Amino acid sequence: MSGLRVGVDGGQSRLRLAIVGDDRVHEASGFSYHAGDPITATIDAVEQAWGSAGAAGRVERVVLGLTGLPTSANRRDALSAGVARVLRAREVVLGADNVTAHAGALPEAYGVALTVGTGVGCLAVDPAARTIRRLDGWGHLLGDDGSAFAIGRAGVAAVLRAHDGRGPATALDAVAQARYGPVRQLTERIYTSPRMVDDIARFAPDVVATAAAGDPVSVHIVRSAAGELAHTAASAVAFVAGTNRVPVALVGRLVAAGGPLVDAFHEALAAGCPRALPVPPAGGALDGARRLARLDHCGPYQDHLHVYRGS
Repeated sequence: MSGLRVGVDGGQSRLRLAIVGDDRVHEASGFSYHAGDPITATIDAVEQAWGSAGAAGRVERVVLGLTGLPTSANRRDALSAGVARVLRAREVVLGADNVTAHAGALPEAYGVALTVGTGVGCLAVDPAARTIRRLDGWGHLLGDDGSAFAIGRAGVAAVLRAHDGRGPATALDAVAQARYGPVRQLTERIYTSPRMVDDIARFAPDVVATAAAGDPVSVHIVRSAAGELAHTAASAVAFVAGTNRVPVALVGRLVAAGGPLVDAFHEALAAGCPRALPVPPAGGALDGARRLARLDHCGPYQDHLHVYRGS
């Protein structure tokens, strides 16, 4: 292997970078749709993370799994060129974070990986049938059902309804005020934040923890989110040919430690999709990016990656 190989996992909350063969992970802030151009923000975040790595030498190949991957070839080239410049990289490979999450979670590249972060990404892959199908990942306004943003938003909304007398009292009131300040200032603080989506998503672990403590409102929010996630996973399983059971891996920080969201997800999935076989993920999206960076051909993912070769 000549030159360094690098993997990157980039989302709205944070961007993580790691060099193949080095266990250290270098972080920078993620991008925000509400704070300028995501391409510039992503390049800046890569530069910041790369600077903290302190690596010397040229990069042979970098693989980036990104939330909010540009849809047009021109914008992907612009992003790739910026990353190539920052890393002095010969080859830049861009993919959606659901691709790198699948590669990290399921090393055999068969089955369904459902990533629960600020948003939700799901990928079903059947190499034998040459099937690869993306589900959700449509962003906080149009999709990402069951995501940290969706849970956080539902939690904040429940606090406001309780404050108005339009909904039941909830233990989330004190938790929300501890995070955002007094209820009357809560909406202004969120609406004026340049990182609004991330700020709301960060309330999701509080909602899940409050559900674990037995708060009925939080329990309802978490169970509803779990049902959405199970429906997405079941829909993905349906795209895998045959009648055999299909591995389903749940990936992401919000679900890594288990708890009521994961328990409710498995319950709903078992009830609605007998073919689904829940399995623990072998790794996460950054592991997948590093694994693909080591390879010269990315197998079933190849057609879903954008390859840019610098000078």
